[in-house]
Amino acid sequence: MIKISIRRTYRFQEIVNAFLKNGFSHVLFRLGITERRAAATMKSEPMDTNLQHIGQKLNRTLQELGPTFIKLGQIASTRRDLVPPEIIRELEKLQDHAEPFPFDDVQEIIERELGKPLNELFESFNDKPLATASIGQVHAAFLHSGEKVAVKVQRPDIRQTVGTDLSILKEIASIIENNTEWGKLYGVRAIINEFADSLLSELDYENEGRNAERIARQVKKDPSVYIPEIYWELTSKKVLTMEMIEGIKSNDIDLLDKNGYDRKLIARRLVHSMFSQVLNHGFFHGDPHPGNIYIMPGNVISFIDFGMIGVMDDDLKLQFAKLIMELERGSTKGIIKVMDSMGILQDETDIKSLQKDLGMLKTKYYDVPLQNMSLGDIFMDLFGVAYRHQVKIPSEITVLGKTILTLEGLVSKLDPDMSIMDGVEPFGKKLIKEYYSPSSLLRTAWENFSENAEILANIPRDFKDISTAAKKGKLKLDINLRQTSFILRRMDIISNRLAFSVILLAFSILMTGLIIGSAIAGENNMLLNLPVIEIGAIIAILMFIFLLFSIFKSGRM
Repeated sequence: MIKISIRRTYRFQEIVNAFLKNGFSHVLFRLGITERRAAATMKSEPMDTNLQHIGQKLNRTLQELGPTFIKLGQIASTRRDLVPPEIIRELEKLQDHAEPFPFDDVQEIIERELGKPLNELFESFNDKPLATASIGQVHAAFLHSGEKVAVKVQRPDIRQTVGTDLSILKEIASIIENNTEWGKLYGVRAIINEFADSLLSELDYENEGRNAERIARQVKKDPSVYIPEIYWELTSKKVLTMEMIEGIKSNDIDLLDKNGYDRKLIARRLVHSMFSQVLNHGFFHGDPHPGNIYIMPGNVISFIDFGMIGVMDDDLKLQFAKLIMELERGSTKGIIKVMDSMGILQDETDIKSLQKDLGMLKTKYYDVPLQNMSLGDIFMDLFGVAYRHQVKIPSEITVLGKTILTLEGLVSKLDPDMSIMDGVEPFGKKLIKEYYSPSSLLRTAWENFSENAEILANIPRDFKDISTAAKKGKLKLDINLRQTSFILRRMDIISNRLAFSVILLAFSILMTGLIIGSAIAGENNMLLNLPVIEIGAIIAILMFIFLLFSIFKSGRM
């Protein structure tokens, strides 16, 4: 315990010194991380207000501090809603390269993890790594059965290093959130916790293997996409053995042309595969840079390295599809409505000012043909607007935005005439059509009715509990005026659901009464020679459909 404390204290001081050395003494003091006299002991530059210079110094600092901070910088470079664009550009230059670690360590880790000598596990094993990074390195090997494989081995003690860094980062996040309005507004602790979960997941090679197999199942019926096989008997949390992909790197245009590959077809297949992952399955490769995509014979696309994955639930997929449609239409009100549906507009958000900035974005892309639009650029502009108005975009959307930007850069090299807007539009329209299909609406309506029926059944008991608490003087009412809009939105949802339930109940009672009455009387109900039951049923059904449509259209269901 003492060793851990000493190591943590030493590492904390090392982190602080790195930031002080690179000119961040004023920042550390204002955040409450250092005292003024501590900052004064370091020779620091005057406070720099040039964001590009700050980005360059931040890049240098994170690079010095190693893998945890390099990963943090890379993830921060996707958060254009939180970080100024000048700093983003510098963070994007962070390189996750490291010196290879000795083969003796590689062998020791493999044998300890897999429980057998190296020569029993593999027919042959290349001691020179194919690639190195801050977390691990990859070696080529052959199995006794003859298959060529790629073996990823984790660096010694990397988990201990990352664990110490993450605990320090969480402490720093708490200081920032407690001492700054910015930290409170964006929930810095939650952001760091999310980052920690992502990085720890990336350190688990078994999890990476499961990610690969999940995407393999998604593309099982698509012969144009290939996912390498995972050899589970040679895989652990620190060792990953997968099929070696023999292909051409996707950005090696000259080699692709030399070997007669169809680059236009490859580009179409790549876009289709990525948006199928995103909008059909909600589980997608989160880092599709050229080094992670190889082209195999027959213009088949192969993805590798599944450490970074994006996840989108059904609601977020729908909101993303709506956002694409509103961007295409150039509807600023529609974009704001989608943002509101995501729950990302703060009480302090100036809607009129936000609408004005989105209007300027609309003007920028006005009359630009769909095939000439850059979806990546549109998203970066949108994230820039979000940054200026302190609108926090869901991290899943920012990961997707970064993925789209990376994908678009690769596609433009493969086929300069292709726009990925052409590829995403059909998926978006299909998703919205499915959501608003009669079967989907009825299923959602039934789920909501069942939920509300349970709520209504519990109302007497809830009132009794409230009354009992009031009599005992234990009833507390806590109203936070800063959350007024949230409360009103929730009340809107509740009122719509109650209205839906009451109308549905009334409709059932009305129709039941008319049918029973008609049956008892033994005659048709006619009024002025008009069939009352039939007309009443039609009117009630039309009212029911109108109400249902209004509630779903409002997005408050």
